[in-house]
Amino acid sequence: MRRFSSLLLLSLFAAISVSAQADRWQQRIKYAINVDVNVNTNRFTGTEKIDYTNNSPDTLTRVFFHCYWNAFQPGSSMDVRSMELGKTRINEPSRRGDGLDWDARVKDRISKLKPDEIGYQHVRSIKINGVEQQMKEHETILEVVLTKPILPKSKVTMDLAFEAQVPVQIRRSGRDNAEGIRYSMSQWYPKMVEYDYQGWNANPYIAREFYGVWGDFDVNITIDKSYMVTAGGDLQNGNETGFGYESPQARIKAPTGPTITWKWQAYNVHDFVWCADPNYKMITRTTANGPLIRVVYKAVDSLEARWQKVADSTALAYPIIAKTFGAYPYKTYTFIQGGDGGMEYPMATLIKSASIGTALHEWMHTWYQMLMGSNESLYPWMDEGFTDYASTRVMAEMRKSTGFAFRGSYNGYFNLVKSGLEEPASTHADHYNTNFAYSNAAYSKGAVFMSQLGYIVSDSIRDKILLAYYNTWRFKHPNPNDFIRVAEKLSGMELDWYKEYWINSTKTIDYGVGDVSIKDGKPSILIKRIGKIPMPVDVLVTYKDGSQEMHYIPSSLMFGIKPAEGTAPRTVHEEWKWTHPEYSFPIGKSIQNIRSIEIDPSMRMADVNRANNKVVIPE
Repeated sequence: MRRFSSLLLLSLFAAISVSAQADRWQQRIKYAINVDVNVNTNRFTGTEKIDYTNNSPDTLTRVFFHCYWNAFQPGSSMDVRSMELGKTRINEPSRRGDGLDWDARVKDRISKLKPDEIGYQHVRSIKINGVEQQMKEHETILEVVLTKPILPKSKVTMDLAFEAQVPVQIRRSGRDNAEGIRYSMSQWYPKMVEYDYQGWNANPYIAREFYGVWGDFDVNITIDKSYMVTAGGDLQNGNETGFGYESPQARIKAPTGPTITWKWQAYNVHDFVWCADPNYKMITRTTANGPLIRVVYKAVDSLEARWQKVADSTALAYPIIAKTFGAYPYKTYTFIQGGDGGMEYPMATLIKSASIGTALHEWMHTWYQMLMGSNESLYPWMDEGFTDYASTRVMAEMRKSTGFAFRGSYNGYFNLVKSGLEEPASTHADHYNTNFAYSNAAYSKGAVFMSQLGYIVSDSIRDKILLAYYNTWRFKHPNPNDFIRVAEKLSGMELDWYKEYWINSTKTIDYGVGDVSIKDGKPSILIKRIGKIPMPVDVLVTYKDGSQEMHYIPSSLMFGIKPAEGTAPRTVHEEWKWTHPEYSFPIGKSIQNIRSIEIDPSMRMADVNRANNKVVIPE
């Protein structure tokens, strides 16, 4: 029965993969990786057998691999870049610590690594279809000049032999982190660079964000038998390894030698992460019509209850997630104590402590990176921003919050605007001038993008967009325009202007209430556009008798109107031409009856100066 379920799941993934090709071709890969880990030297040797399918219309004369751990050496690009950014002082009240623009986890630590503390990944040889290839190492990118081109619509087999040293824990991966986790093994193998409709995406490992080829992983990890291994995948030999992975009533045979091999599978994913420690413990939870949740953590009795709460909370969150953002398509998901904070991977995440908020945020990356697979280097806001929005929304629903849940994201964006350091959210993730600008653009401004979309098209339509985006683009590497097209189809509006203003510029929104006067014999209200981003405008007029009117002014760029929201009677006015800085509209009662006038009472429009959004008439 279990084998039948696995085959059914693989058939589903295959069907999804085939359907993806009709929309946009994409490469396909299959890894068979074997590694032998020496826990005394913190080194391992490995082999990779790769089946690579070139589904592109292009002939490939070279290929590239990521060798991420070469960044953890003194003088590397990551090292120098971190120290250069650390010279900038951020004069911003929310900035913690010394005010310098460090990534606090990295700082100058790489420059101080000793030879037995550095990380490295060296490919010793690579053969394609049995023929040795010429290699050139560019620090964290390995270039392979092919003896024979890979033709369009063809498949090749690659055989790699490599060796690596696990770095001291600095960023994401490494050994012996602050919580005492022995191995956090992310970015640990030579990983094929993605080739897509924009060409090779050979981004050096400078600081952040990843992009990978959809494929299947069969990973065998041989390690000291005292170590428990956990991973983003499904273990195939749990009845041999034990540690809680065995089936009920299974009898575990003690290994005859000093090591044991853990055999993992992860299919239709674009990366594979694993961790190992002699003192790991595991909690499991089932979810309603969802995955088996595993929580793996360092055995510390005083923290047991907190990890139990993480397991309970994530299981309770799943029905909310599935209803709002789509179903989780894999059998298991694992929260692993490890790494340096929170770092997401397919079917698993690394979190250093039992924080429910961090756990939910990292899990929501499944929907906006692990299932979508967007190019994070080019569009970090599509992952971090959408994830921040989603995790904030899930937490608010779990807590039954009634206030505006996204205030933190809006404040982060407003702080960015005030700092004078803002760059367009379309900036490449590694090329922001400051870490401060990157984090607030990718996370805060990205989250506001989604919340504010609800203001433009209505929350109800935005929620339909979320599910349609999931159904249309999972496993297909969507870009910003792909999301916008889904939103346009569901809303019946033109929305390319929103992407251009919000993502590709640093222009801001600022509207204000102007004069109230008699115009053409009717009481009229003037609204001023002070900022440079044109928006549709909701104006709520409240009268002294308690009655209210909602006045809706669509933008001329939209070619449509959103459905009515709320209970106040709504009047839809003529569109506001984006070239015009002022707009007047009539109201239903006399000026003397007005108590207040407020632009956007929902607070969803990211107006940088709300002081001029509301006028209260004195009694």
